[in-house]
Amino acid sequence: MTSSAIRQSFLDFFAARGHRIVPSAPVIPHGDATLLFTNAGMNQFKDVFLGSGTRAYRRAANTQKCIRVSGKHNDLEEVGRDTYHHTFFEMLGNWSFGDYYKKEAIAWAWELLTAVWGLEKRRMYATVFETDEEAEALWKAVTDIEPSHVLRFGKKDNFWEMGETGPCGPCSEIHYDLTPDCSGGGLVNAGDARVMEIWNLVFIQNNRTESGALESLPATHVDTGMGFERVCAVLQGKRSNYDTDIFTPIIDAIAGATGRPYAAEDDQVAMRVIADHVRMLSFAIADGAIPGNDGRGYVLRRILRRAARFGRNLGMREPFIHAIAGAVAESMGAVFPELLRKRDHIQKVIRAEEESFNQTLDRGLEIFSSVLERMGQSKVFPGGDAFKLYDTYGFPLDLTQMMAEERGLNVDAGRFTTLMEEQRGRSRAGTNWSVEGGGIETSLASAAESIRSEFVGYDPASLEVDALVLSGIENPSGKTAEERGPYLFLDRSPFYAQSGGQVSDTGSLRMEGQTLPVVDAKKIRGACVVLVEGAPTSVVNRLAGPGRAVPVRASVDIQRRMNIQRNHTATHIVHEALRRVLGAHVHQQGSLVAPDHLRFDFPHFGRITPDELRAIEDMVNGKIADDIPVHTEVDLPIERARAIPNVKMFFGDKYGDVVRVVFIDEGFSVEFCGGTHVRSTRDIGLFKIISESSIASGVRRIEAVTGNGLRRYIDRQAARAGELTEQLARLMEEQDVLERELGGRAPGGRSRTVPDAVAVPQGELSRAAVEAVETAVRSREEVLEQVSRETLELRRELSRRRVREGSSAIDGLIAGAVAVDGIPLVAARVAAASMDELKSLGDALRGKLASGVGVLAAVIDEKVALVCVVTDDLIKERRLNAGTIVGALARKVGGGGGGRAHLATAGGKNTADLDGALRSAPDILRATMA
Repeated sequence: MTSSAIRQSFLDFFAARGHRIVPSAPVIPHGDATLLFTNAGMNQFKDVFLGSGTRAYRRAANTQKCIRVSGKHNDLEEVGRDTYHHTFFEMLGNWSFGDYYKKEAIAWAWELLTAVWGLEKRRMYATVFETDEEAEALWKAVTDIEPSHVLRFGKKDNFWEMGETGPCGPCSEIHYDLTPDCSGGGLVNAGDARVMEIWNLVFIQNNRTESGALESLPATHVDTGMGFERVCAVLQGKRSNYDTDIFTPIIDAIAGATGRPYAAEDDQVAMRVIADHVRMLSFAIADGAIPGNDGRGYVLRRILRRAARFGRNLGMREPFIHAIAGAVAESMGAVFPELLRKRDHIQKVIRAEEESFNQTLDRGLEIFSSVLERMGQSKVFPGGDAFKLYDTYGFPLDLTQMMAEERGLNVDAGRFTTLMEEQRGRSRAGTNWSVEGGGIETSLASAAESIRSEFVGYDPASLEVDALVLSGIENPSGKTAEERGPYLFLDRSPFYAQSGGQVSDTGSLRMEGQTLPVVDAKKIRGACVVLVEGAPTSVVNRLAGPGRAVPVRASVDIQRRMNIQRNHTATHIVHEALRRVLGAHVHQQGSLVAPDHLRFDFPHFGRITPDELRAIEDMVNGKIADDIPVHTEVDLPIERARAIPNVKMFFGDKYGDVVRVVFIDEGFSVEFCGGTHVRSTRDIGLFKIISESSIASGVRRIEAVTGNGLRRYIDRQAARAGELTEQLARLMEEQDVLERELGGRAPGGRSRTVPDAVAVPQGELSRAAVEAVETAVRSREEVLEQVSRETLELRRELSRRRVREGSSAIDGLIAGAVAVDGIPLVAARVAAASMDELKSLGDALRGKLASGVGVLAAVIDEKVALVCVVTDDLIKERRLNAGTIVGALARKVGGGGGGRAHLATAGGKNTADLDGALRSAPDILRATMA
């Protein structure tokens, strides 16, 4: 059977037994902070097992994309070295949500393996948890497995847990004996590839709390997971997963790229590692991950760098892994079409990382080799050097450990960890962040348990409503009046609570003759909560006790809400415009919808060109001009919503059985969204991108404005144009002064016309009006740059002239030198406009002095500037030092300074004392020789 046929036969088997075939969840478990990656098929059903969510079905099956490369389930070290562990793999699974339990799960597993797929019964072993007598009895009752092949094992092998916390329970594993004579019974759970686990039947009946305790779940469930790659190897008669038709196209591509056959053992290991790692990278990037410096981003970076190092083992010094991603897309794209849709993006991301790491890989390998030479006979690679490889050359610790292990060495991981912690401590000390306890959050969550509220703010007619304040909580820990609260719980609220990037509404509560500003809104569990600025304690006191609800008039700041809605609808349109202009790899990685602007973060490698930005703006403004109705459907079943063509689901949101979907021209933009929107695109008015930048490797950000935000942007641009005009006027006046000092010389073609003031567009803004103001700013910036260059050149020319003129007078200064114990001393006041000019004069004086000391002084910007020079012979023979002399002189004028022995500078603030200081120069020189 081909791998495709095996996968489909599994799904068909369980579909015939009443299971809903559900799509694979992304490998990036957005909305679940306990996991970096989806590591099992049950992850997407975690809420069901915990009793906090439901599904419209009680039986399900699928093939789930999984990554296990960190945390509790970490198979990285085995990958490539053995034949059946992977960082990325498919898990075939079937689930029961409070429906069938152990009996059916065991019977159906046996039926599929033996009756449908025809596996040899004598080669199979079933393991059960050491206290699970029920599962052991069922194996012997509902199957014809050899009774002696049912084995008991402890918690390590037969109690399944998804992570440190969460749903868990005893499990029953099915192992297949691949030994030629079926003698592998003693190898079950021994980590030997000759007897391999192929299916795990988990009986979920507990929840592991953060304290480590086990709680009973409200209902029992079944969660099974079959290693797809492993069962394909068994059914196709292969000794290695890498020899199945899942991997052979990828390994063939590696062999073709490297020019090496899949033959020598070391080459096989390298090719297996690369094949595995490029699959993991392809699926993770397709589902929204990007290599980075922390979290899952760093895991991707580690994996890619590990693969790159194995590429060096195959003689590959140029980027090539990105090309292998194409083979992954071709071989697996029929089942996982996201690989084909995002193939170009996946390859660009991988290539950029390869190129970045290749620049340091060679140097890192050299450092590693030099450390080995320095170590001599030691068997421990120093942790300090491992840290240097990580910190300077980007070598993850596990990469250094792998290279050390190849040479029979261990790495001092303890020292590495210590240095890492010290670095993190320095990083934390360099920030101004502070983290305080969450006492108020705990209080709010506790109070919300008994309160249910209704949000009515989607309806424009309900932005001002009568409501009841059901309860209140003081927040005395706040540093400002608005932070101090109180928080008030409403029975119905028109205030949108911050979610999905859209900021909270503000407004007011009219309560018993008082108008209280509402500065924030929250949705906690089923309760709507508002934060009221500066309300007296008496307001909260009146709400104490049951039956004390207080009527209020709740009003949203409508103008602010309208600006937020303009920006939110524009965000949906710009999302689709980005995809159409830049590529289908674009998806939301973060957003902010505020009243004055919008921000949108997305994956893309490379700066967006001006032409692309213009195309994006044109597309958005075109949709605005088309006056398209914005249509919202609520309470759509999740499966029906997912089936809508081109629908967008956001990684930051966790969806239930029903969702809210926003349509803007149904063939253009369809998104899952809980935010508020305008009724028609024309209500947005005008859209303008004001910035585009990189915020991380492979992540871009655009910021844009609409509505009142656009008006404020225009006002700022007009003010900027005015500031530039003033700067131009000042520079042109300075040029006139400089030219007069230079004798009337003017740079060729200089315009002396100061631009007129910019007219601020009034009334409804048009694209032409916006561009006129932006053009005025750009043109003034260009002229200012040119005039600044001209002015700088005039300053330099005048400075050179002053130095020349001053230098010509130096002979006269030397002629007037006084002798101090036989040493010629020049101490004089000169004309200089800068310290650089004064130092140039000092250099000229030193060059003309055959032997002697010179002190020159000037008043620059109403302060004293001093320079002292000493010729080389006096430095050597009399041990004179210019820094000592000029420092003593500077103290006479209320300052200080110093420098090298041959030339030193100083300054002071008392210009009136300058002449006296120069007269004291001979005494200071004598004192330094004493």
